[in-house]
Amino acid sequence: MNNFEPLIAVFSCHYCSYAAADLAGSSRIQYPPNTRIIKVPCTGRISVNHILRALECGADGVYVAGCLEGTCHFVSGNFKAKQRVQSAKSLLGEINIEPERVQMYFMSAAEGSKFANVAKEMTETIKELGPSPLKGTNTQ
Repeated sequence: MNNFEPLIAVFSCHYCSYAAADLAGSSRIQYPPNTRIIKVPCTGRISVNHILRALECGADGVYVAGCLEGTCHFVSGNFKAKQRVQSAKSLLGEINIEPERVQMYFMSAAEGSKFANVAKEMTETIKELGPSPLKGTNTQ
């Protein structure tokens, strides 16, 4: 288990958290290479199915990174995403899978260091939990 390197899927808002990830990179702020960023126009477009599908397709953890609360470029997209993340966590809990595998974070485009810290924090959390029990259940 010591050699376990989790795969983390990040659904990242184009306007804020993706820009924060870009800032982290251009500032040479290191974050784990196991983080896979999926840029979306707005986190409000993420459904519970997207989150669960990421886990089913091999991610050990998933987080949604949106605009700061109250600053969504699409008004309420990040609030919708927050509700959907909570729904995904509830569903995971119902089937005895750790809800901590799914998280929601809010950040601005100027928070490159926060993006890196969240990636590190999520990686450590998932390392403690171990590989996802959903890994490899994808039949397609």
